[in-house]
Amino acid sequence: MARIIYTHTDEAPMLATASFLPILEAFSTTAGIDVATRDISLAGRIVAAFGDLLPEDQREADALAELGDLAKSPEANIIKLPNISASVPQLKAAIAELQGQGIDLPDYPDNPETEAEKDARARYDAVKGSAVNPVLREGNSDRRAPLAVKNFARTHPHRMGAWSADSRTRVATMDGQDFRDSEQSVVLEEEDTLSILHVAADGAETVLKAELPVLAGEVVDSTVLHAAALDAFLQEQIAAAKADGVLFSVHLKATMMKVSDPIIFGHVVRAFFPTLFTQYGDVLAEAGLSANNGLAGILSGVEALDEATREGVKAAVAQDLADGPALAMVNSAKGITNLHVPSDVIVDASMPAMIRTSGHMWNADDAEQDTLAVIPDSSYAGVYQATIEDCQANGAFDPTTMGTVPNVGLMAQKAEEYGSHDKTFELDAAGKVEVRDASGAVLMSHDVEAGDIFRACQAKDAPIRDWVQLAVRRSRLSGMPAVFWLDESRAHDRNLIAKVEAYLAEEDTEGLDIRILNPVAATKHTLERVRRGEDTISVTGNVLRDYLTDLFPIMELGTSAKMLSVVPLMAGGGLFETGAGGSAPKHVQQLVEENYLRWDSLGEFLALAESLRHLSRTADNPRAAVLADALDRATETLLNADQSPQRKLGTIDNRGSHFYLALHWAQELAQQSEDKELQAAFVPIAKELTEGEETIAAELLAVQGSPADIGGYYRPDPEKVAAVMRPSATFNRILEEIAAAL
Repeated sequence: MARIIYTHTDEAPMLATASFLPILEAFSTTAGIDVATRDISLAGRIVAAFGDLLPEDQREADALAELGDLAKSPEANIIKLPNISASVPQLKAAIAELQGQGIDLPDYPDNPETEAEKDARARYDAVKGSAVNPVLREGNSDRRAPLAVKNFARTHPHRMGAWSADSRTRVATMDGQDFRDSEQSVVLEEEDTLSILHVAADGAETVLKAELPVLAGEVVDSTVLHAAALDAFLQEQIAAAKADGVLFSVHLKATMMKVSDPIIFGHVVRAFFPTLFTQYGDVLAEAGLSANNGLAGILSGVEALDEATREGVKAAVAQDLADGPALAMVNSAKGITNLHVPSDVIVDASMPAMIRTSGHMWNADDAEQDTLAVIPDSSYAGVYQATIEDCQANGAFDPTTMGTVPNVGLMAQKAEEYGSHDKTFELDAAGKVEVRDASGAVLMSHDVEAGDIFRACQAKDAPIRDWVQLAVRRSRLSGMPAVFWLDESRAHDRNLIAKVEAYLAEEDTEGLDIRILNPVAATKHTLERVRRGEDTISVTGNVLRDYLTDLFPIMELGTSAKMLSVVPLMAGGGLFETGAGGSAPKHVQQLVEENYLRWDSLGEFLALAESLRHLSRTADNPRAAVLADALDRATETLLNADQSPQRKLGTIDNRGSHFYLALHWAQELAQQSEDKELQAAFVPIAKELTEGEETIAAELLAVQGSPADIGGYYRPDPEKVAAVMRPSATFNRILEEIAAAL
């Protein structure tokens, strides 16, 4: 039997799965397709990481490792929903919840001393941050807005805030001694084994990373962000924000860049609260309260300290808030600032949201205000500054006329920065960091001081070649020009440009417009075309893939969750991603308070259609293609009927949109004539769903407005979730009939 793996993840996507998966299972059964689930949620990954230490009745299989192996096989057909890329505060909260449910897990050790604590810390560190995507992404990314979605956005445009030429919003970034400026890069001609060492001033050597295998043709980079330069830069920007009367905000990726960016975030917290850390820095450190985890962790942690310290810390925080510039807020009503939690403000989501909202963020009075957006490393900050300047000069973008910007992203096999986690170190002494080959020859070397952040990463040759081929293929199929966003003044990009030019020469590019531009020039070129209603494929590395597949869709569609994300796996299988999960926590909160889930599963619908289409080809299952085509038509009907989740209580929510998707899907299958047997089976089903629409809609609406008990946040109770997410007895009964229809 053909098989699709549907991932069980976290937060709103997990809740939506409880409603949508029964629909998927019912419809797919008619084509002989088995739908299996695998738990790659944060809670599931935590429990799996301690499988050998837990009591036997609490152990769980490592589903992520299983899917990682599957992704390297031609049989892979995986639908991957958004998951939590956990910051330390999120990780600790999940651990506490699991412990409260009786799972015998150790606490997260902030400062591990014993061997057991060091072992626990290593296991937890393997779970936090971007633990999922690098394992599953054994192919490069093809991400685009389907035509039906783009057409809907043009006829039902989302709101864009007006821009003024007088806007004082801008991006601040370092002009040297950051990751971009310090980067070195080499291409290995032959297979080798590298090592990374710290060499102290007295010549003493410490191995930071041993036995690092590299393949022939692989691009290997190393770089350093210098802490003293970072601190000086931050002090300048805090002063500048206050002098300019704009909000101060910082935009990092403390989830995916799970080692480097929390450290940078800690520097920002210390810079913004000088009184706090001058007076109480030692006390906080002794109590295990780190600036890297944000202001919220400090304020909650001091509640366990003596009253004098507790009140002194609060007074120091209040003093620094009064003395500094106005601070951008995550939730003004609850007093949650930009610096409370490192995972609250993620650059790829927060910057487009700011640009969409007139270049504003929210201040403490819950009002919009011009903002200084601090992005310390300069590698890609210019992309956002160029976009801001375009809006200041030309006004907001018009979703009814603007072009679309699909992306082809180099991400296979832990390419580039997102593969750097096990090769990123905060250095505790001055000296040099050297990258050596197996013979001991020094390939790259950096002078460092204590506190500097060193990072190394890799990009294998086969994924780079596949990336170029995918870009050419997408340009040919779509008729769109393609731009490689590569900067010859950056060491890594120079090596990539040489490979891109060589591999393009091997492809049939006749009649295609394919060019290479640095990121700022590429931004300006693309935005000029966007304003003329022209489409342009962006071809980028891994981090820019993340940034641009939020930036352009949020301007075009209002959200990046409506993008189709296909990952043609290099072994021949398929990975189908369903959109962004940045708003998922707020949706969960609303469900618990009002039994209303605003999560839009459009990404799941789009991914499922592509998954079925892929399966029809690879498993010789023509009925799967019929299901896929009917699903696409049903999705377009759903969009045109405006039956996606609405914003307000008392209207269609996630569960309602799932019903209407099933209704339209059944109707399309009953109307098609390509598969007569399938048509005959769905005629009575479509009739029953159509006639039951009023009853089902009423049953779904009736539960809204009162609190919902799901029994947990990171690992809710499955029975309680099912009861909340499947409240229509009529709809549930009809779904059961579908499986028996054939």
